[in-house]
Amino acid sequence: MGESTSDYLVHVMPPVLAVLLGFAAFLVSLVLQLRQGGYVPWAYWLAVVMVGTFGTMAADVLHIGLGVPYPISTVLYALALAAVFVAWRRTEGTLAMHSVRTVHRELFYWAAVVTTFAMGTALGDLTAYTLHLGFLASALIFAAVITIPAIGHRWGGWNAVFAFWFAYVLTRPLGASLADWLGKPRAAKGLGLGSGPAALAFAALIAALVGYLTIEARALGRSRASTQG
Repeated sequence: MGESTSDYLVHVMPPVLAVLLGFAAFLVSLVLQLRQGGYVPWAYWLAVVMVGTFGTMAADVLHIGLGVPYPISTVLYALALAAVFVAWRRTEGTLAMHSVRTVHRELFYWAAVVTTFAMGTALGDLTAYTLHLGFLASALIFAAVITIPAIGHRWGGWNAVFAFWFAYVLTRPLGASLADWLGKPRAAKGLGLGSGPAALAFAALIAALVGYLTIEARALGRSRASTQG
């Protein structure tokens, strides 16, 4: 959704304004999430959506606005992500998702997520454009690669935290490649559905899934309250 939304916004309004609005929406959603004091489905996934949108814009600004080639921007964002992980690990002693229970750790988490999304966007564009693989082939490659951490954790004894972040990094180029394949015109080897309709379709799917998670979380809360009572 972030890829489609970013592509749509930069074409229906001045790109600078779109990036500024994306950054503002990202900050607002992050503040809302941090104020929850825990996991609340709508707030968390709103922040993820805004991170996805702004992360796409950040990658595109580096390439389109500043002319940085995709291989270089991918490496730069990969180094930035590594720096976030190193600082997080040295400061907090763990990168485990379930250890994110303080504001300080959550800020590290969101720094990792936004950098992951920017790097993933650049990586997806690298395979599609620079390596001339196209969007569908790129999506299939990333779909295959994302099974590696699952297999490694299930049967190879991989560390759970490493496997989680391995998979998380790959969700972005996989999603971005699929979004581009759906939205880009046929001349660019896409299906030509348009970024706007693709963004709306993804938004509807996310809303349905978040609605389900919200109902599930409330049911779990009632079950725990009943058990404690």
